[in-house]
Amino acid sequence: MGFRLDRLATLYFAHPLERVFPWKRRNVVPILMYHSISEELNPGATHPYYKTNTSPAVFSLHMEYLYKNNYRILNLDETVVLLKKREPVRDKYAVITFDDGFRDFYTEAFPLLHRYEFKATVFLPTAYIGKKRVGFNGIQCLSWDEVRDLRLKGIDFGSHTVSHPQLHVLGKKEIEHEITHSKTIIENNLGCPIESFSYPFAFPEDSIFKNYIRGFLEKCGYKYGVSTRIGTTHRNDNFFSMKRIPVNSHDDIPLFKAKLEGSYDWMYFPQYLFKKFKISSNKNL
Repeated sequence: MGFRLDRLATLYFAHPLERVFPWKRRNVVPILMYHSISEELNPGATHPYYKTNTSPAVFSLHMEYLYKNNYRILNLDETVVLLKKREPVRDKYAVITFDDGFRDFYTEAFPLLHRYEFKATVFLPTAYIGKKRVGFNGIQCLSWDEVRDLRLKGIDFGSHTVSHPQLHVLGKKEIEHEITHSKTIIENNLGCPIESFSYPFAFPEDSIFKNYIRGFLEKCGYKYGVSTRIGTTHRNDNFFSMKRIPVNSHDDIPLFKAKLEGSYDWMYFPQYLFKKFKISSNKNL
């Protein structure tokens, strides 16, 4: 597996500390963020932290762990309702999400989700979802026939923009096209309202931009959204950029368990500082 500072700090510092303060977990829900369920090794990612694929074998272990440990799997609207009640989250809950709309969700992930009767939300970049097979980042994506079949079987879908761009660098017209057009395309193909949005790439720590995105999502009829900000979701979070827990093939069960219990939340702070530093550096160029 190689040396991982984030794993070491999580399992031997943050996780034991969380057990000392179990009350902290009563107000949060972990939203798991998966991408491809495949053996694809992300050749461009040099460190386990940056890999986005989860092997079918590891994904199976994750789902089995959730099932055997009596996690109740929520969809996103149930999560928002639960957190808005502002009552302690006493049961074990989790949310399962998938970005990018890869076909291996249909072939590898869904059979396991169906076995355990787990809910899930898949976020679609609509430019790569077609009548014929289209690829994104070298991986085949779902077809509309498969999306409709999955919808009939209980899978939720949300927008992941049209072309999966870094929204923060686009102009307002381009941003609004990505957000509105993707929603319209999915609604036209599924015949139901699309109320959730997943922000592609790193979510910028820019308060003006965040407020603009939230306001525009609300204007378009979205009710909640998720981001790549690391952490469990808290009742005081912005429900249009909820935090998630990144998961990949390198998450063995001890690390997966720790992430579910909030012990990986500490990673939000170095992630936040890195993005703030990056924004500051760009302004100084």
